[in-house]
Amino acid sequence: MSNCIFCKIVEKEIPSDVVYEDEKVIAFNDLEPQAPTHILIIPKKHISSINTVKKEDLEVIAHIFGIIPKLAEEKGIKESGYRVVNNCGNDGGQTVGHIHFHILGGRSLQWPPG
Repeated sequence: MSNCIFCKIVEKEIPSDVVYEDEKVIAFNDLEPQAPTHILIIPKKHISSINTVKKEDLEVIAHIFGIIPKLAEEKGIKESGYRVVNNCGNDGGQTVGHIHFHILGGRSLQWPPG
């Protein structure tokens, strides 16, 4: 999508601090980190939200969840623990209309999140 900031990151039109990339996904450090480790991982294919995931998208979603523990290990938060967050819709806190998962760690994360 031409006006999607994450699609522009995928297309390298907007620079980002990439920590992982393959043919299906890209992961980068959040510009406004909420924890010492705050990575966003997104599919390269534009999917608006969890509500719009189709059967043919399930492979990339599963792929993302295969990459998350590898990134957590690389960042040294796998053993101490981390949180994976997906915001869906306005009330859920989704601010970019491209499905993405936050990986947060490096400090004690409280509950409820806010």
